[in-house]
Amino acid sequence: NPQPEHHERLSNFGGSTTLLHTHEKRQADITAGKIGKNASAVSAKRVSMLSLQLVDYQRWANEVEAGFKLAARFLRKECFFAPRDLPYRTQLVPLAAVLSNLKERWLEPKIYDKLSQWFWCGVLGELYGGAVETRVANDLEELLIWFEDDQAVPRTVYEANFQPNRLNTLRSRNSAAYKGLNILVLREGARDFYWKERVQQLDLDDVNLDIHHIFPQEWCRQAGIARAIFDSIINKTPISYKANRMIGKKAPSDYLATIQSHKQVGITELEMDEIIRTHGIDPQHMRSDDFSAFMSARAAALLKLAAEAMGKEIQLPVDGSVGDEDEDLFEEAVA
Repeated sequence: NPQPEHHERLSNFGGSTTLLHTHEKRQADITAGKIGKNASAVSAKRVSMLSLQLVDYQRWANEVEAGFKLAARFLRKECFFAPRDLPYRTQLVPLAAVLSNLKERWLEPKIYDKLSQWFWCGVLGELYGGAVETRVANDLEELLIWFEDDQAVPRTVYEANFQPNRLNTLRSRNSAAYKGLNILVLREGARDFYWKERVQQLDLDDVNLDIHHIFPQEWCRQAGIARAIFDSIINKTPISYKANRMIGKKAPSDYLATIQSHKQVGITELEMDEIIRTHGIDPQHMRSDDFSAFMSARAAALLKLAAEAMGKEIQLPVDGSVGDEDEDLFEEAVA
């Protein structure tokens, strides 16, 4: 029996095919003078997919396949290299359809910048969880118009919002925004504490990696810090298994000294500080074991990455904090 992933790939392929087929029909209707509900609707709904004729599928199959190949290239340029890191598979449906339409034009700087902004607004705005058929259809039409008209901003871009206190509720890989922020950290060139190499390169080289706590869990518990606070993405970063073993339950000031002096690492404090900064972390907050200052500064660094990716301004509260939500009410399983 086919695996669920196989069904999902077929569904995504069929969705992109249906989008392009219905978009072509709509454009033909508009050209013929039809307006409003008299013009065919762009759709990726299951009922529309099931109504496709064989000739319709054959008409678009090769172009959609090319679109998904371009989508893979786009994702690599955005620093996604593993399926587990993909925030929303449903967002691939309009992405592949748009790229099928654009062909080589997707690399034009102005178009690429808009496509990237749309993608990250969908991810960090968490707009592609749940039922998204309407958004999928809107995005295809609106993106194609936006590429030619700067004023025609798609709904996914102008509706996207990232609240600073959302950082506190991002605690697991089940969240699209969690995955997105992790990739943005990697995209900035985060280097491993032990191997000193870029974490993303280590991942490609099959080095055992994961996202670990910067201030260790046990240290935080002993310091009386609530799990809801220390378990957020603010206190996590991607590092190797080797580095994590050396961290253990120690205070940051202790484990940094241990890593620096390890015979297989052997680096100076200044060199270690430079590595830490690649993760958006102020090394002095770790060396002084100042959890509060660390959390405020790291939150600001992550929000800066999110703002740049989304092309939007994200303001920290006046006191520099990001709140202390007790419950994660927003976790969304990846479709």
